[in-house]
Amino acid sequence: MITVPGYFDRRQLTHEPVQELHNGGWTAYAEKSSRAQIIANSFAELRPARDFGLEPLLNVHDRAYVEFLRSAYEEWRATGRDGDAIGYTWPVVRRRRLDFDRIDAKLGLYSYDAATPIAEGTWEASYWSAQTALSALSVILDGEAAASFALCRPPGHHSGPDYCGGYCYLNNAAIAAEQARRSGRRVAILDIDYHHGNGTQDIFYSDPDVMFVSIHADPVTDYPFFWGHADERGAGPGEGKTLNLPLPRGTDFQAYYSALAEALDAVRSHGADLFVLSFGADTFEEDPISHFRLRRDDYRAIGERIAAIGLPVLVVMEGGYAVDALGHNVEALLSGLEDDATRVVSAV
Repeated sequence: MITVPGYFDRRQLTHEPVQELHNGGWTAYAEKSSRAQIIANSFAELRPARDFGLEPLLNVHDRAYVEFLRSAYEEWRATGRDGDAIGYTWPVVRRRRLDFDRIDAKLGLYSYDAATPIAEGTWEASYWSAQTALSALSVILDGEAAASFALCRPPGHHSGPDYCGGYCYLNNAAIAAEQARRSGRRVAILDIDYHHGNGTQDIFYSDPDVMFVSIHADPVTDYPFFWGHADERGAGPGEGKTLNLPLPRGTDFQAYYSALAEALDAVRSHGADLFVLSFGADTFEEDPISHFRLRRDDYRAIGERIAAIGLPVLVVMEGGYAVDALGHNVEALLSGLEDDATRVVSAV
């Protein structure tokens, strides 16, 4: 049982799409609410998230996109359709801002895959997922804790400034990072989900003040395919502030640990004084949709290595689909963070 206090809002469970399009057919939606519930059950105590309003979301996401998320399900059902809203046409080239009345066109404009349907509770759950990340950040900014964990669901790291994808609608880690930056902190983001955090990268790609580092499955073989390659290093004033460390399928902890050392060296060289960790437990050896070979004890070692850099750390939950093991893997990571007796860990 995780004994550190945690923040979570049960409204995050209202997002319950029925199915997604995967490998040429409809399959049950993988990012189910039971993921969050199992993690929550591992905590001795959970605190409700505070409501910081829309402004921190709009500091990262386009206002028109946020309004789309708020109204998409109702617009879909108003056409007389059953089920969840999902796109089927996407602008591959010359993507640009156009005004549409038809929900089908809006879904294509504001998404990039068919695995991210919008259900009745999607907006509410996504909103409170972002508020959970902001609540987790607040205990660090206020000096109450040196580390915190945001139980975010749905996850966020595939969501960009004006699009959803990869089960993600609002980018929780980016929203928290931007809030921290506006509070005067120098921020680095490390994404250790199995899948590259393309949305987070996109949001900060030209930003010289926020470092984005990602350790993930090589996109030549794995989703999201089109982003996360090693030659993507930022653009304009942000050139050199993006570091991608793609790894092959079958990577075990020995190879992973070497990449982690390189990633943390980059965080230090950025001069960060606050560190956001996008944590995906889909690197676990038993994950049904991923192909690394990390074990439960490896997460503890990752937590210990991160704690050793001596920075305040906000951990934001991303993926992980070996549901029965999910709570144990989160507990292992947090126990590693707690090993340094000089740190106070608050699970948020």
